[in-house]
Amino acid sequence: MEIPAINLKAIVLVHWLLTVWGCMSLLPSSFAWGNFGVLAVGVWAIAQRDSIDAVLMFLLGMVVTILTDIIHFGIFYPRYDLATETGSTFRFSQGMAILNLLLKPASCFFVYQMYRERGGDYNVNFDLETSLDSRCTTDSGDSAFIGRRY
Repeated sequence: MEIPAINLKAIVLVHWLLTVWGCMSLLPSSFAWGNFGVLAVGVWAIAQRDSIDAVLMFLLGMVVTILTDIIHFGIFYPRYDLATETGSTFRFSQGMAILNLLLKPASCFFVYQMYRERGGDYNVNFDLETSLDSRCTTDSGDSAFIGRRY
């Protein structure tokens, strides 16, 4: 089954709109700064169609904002008695912020597909042994790197 292609412009536009509506009441400015900062990186990914780095940074930013949004909701979401007193603007704003959070994993999946289409690797590999071996230029038997594999 083929995965549908979602346009990066649509992802950025939907998250921008939901972030604007989510910032209408009672969330701190760090919520807005974090989300709008990541969306600015998304605009960069739209502007540079061939950049792998822009899409990867947008993807990583989306993953980080999932975690920070959960922390913001855990700290700043008021108790039930305060929520009933604040009115419909509060409920709408919080509902849009929660909807934004719920859509982010799906958006991350589609952005990852775009990352692969632009030529990104399928996985991230931190090969520490190769970087350690590259510092050693000698092949003598009395090298400090006794346990090297070839």
